[in-house]
Amino acid sequence: MRTRSSTRSRTRTSLHGLLLGLLLLGAGLFPATAATAADNGTWGVFPTPEAGAAMTDRAYFFHQGAAGTSLADSVTILNSSDKDLTFQIFATDAMNTPAGGAFALLPVETRPKDVGAWIALPPETAGTVTVPAKGRKDIPFTVKVPADATPGDHVGGIVALNTAVEGVQQDGKVQVGVKRSVGARLYFRVPGPLTPGLSVEDVRISRSAPLLPWVKDARATVSYTLVNRGNVVVEPKVTVSAEGLFGRDVLDRPARELKLTLLPGQRIELTEPWPDAPQSDWVTVRITAGATAHPDLVSRSETEFIAVPWPAVGLFLVLAGAGVTVWVLRRRRRAEDEQDEPVPDLAQAR
Repeated sequence: MRTRSSTRSRTRTSLHGLLLGLLLLGAGLFPATAATAADNGTWGVFPTPEAGAAMTDRAYFFHQGAAGTSLADSVTILNSSDKDLTFQIFATDAMNTPAGGAFALLPVETRPKDVGAWIALPPETAGTVTVPAKGRKDIPFTVKVPADATPGDHVGGIVALNTAVEGVQQDGKVQVGVKRSVGARLYFRVPGPLTPGLSVEDVRISRSAPLLPWVKDARATVSYTLVNRGNVVVEPKVTVSAEGLFGRDVLDRPARELKLTLLPGQRIELTEPWPDAPQSDWVTVRITAGATAHPDLVSRSETEFIAVPWPAVGLFLVLAGAGVTVWVLRRRRRAEDEQDEPVPDLAQAR
């Protein structure tokens, strides 16, 4: 039987996957549409409403301040359930999940190194905070910008982690308790030179073709990497195209928003399905990435592949080889028959 301390340790470990999969609502620094507060239906985390107001029009925190300055704000934990809830409150950094690029906040056991480390919560949050049923708790905090803070966007969040174990997952031979958390995004911009940067890298193609070509469609997957090499958040849009021999268009998907916020310094892996890929062609696949908010920000990368119906080629080679073998055997047998024919005796013939 596991001890309480062991359970707590394993529970904290399980939070990493949980927080990485947590999509906190909001559309970025300057969203085109109104964002909604982070809420899982039982509790929510959002900027504290103005005095006398029940709700807030801020779905997330957005501040800016020069290096060496400080500012104050407040976060509200809203308990919508019929029982008291106890939370661990902490500030942390944001990241994009490597596969798919979803917005995520680092787990409680990972020490923040960026804006999460700039946020100072009140001493009362060092332990746990209890929010009464159908009630709320306003928690003030300060952001102290380091004197050596780099210009650009710094993204993190403030998280309310429920201390109650709500489920159990099997991790090998160990059962791991699962806790839920909700966090509010915090965007902080340090004034200075802003350099948007976006790079498309490592374009790859994987294919699967039917055994009998052209009886069914061949399928392919285009994989590529997007990297934010600048110091501001970007919301990328991507165009996917492909050309066959003699410049024929075999794939043309117009630019579309990816509906994700790519944070500075982050690298994400994305895929593009191609259900009707060529089965016989020399193809160049090109990925073009940009951002609506930064019209001059364009990056392209491409790769080539040769689409060959290998099963058909293999069958052709087998048949061709069989045909050649039959031809050689017939030639050999004909030569042997010619050698076995009797030679006329010219002397007797006279």
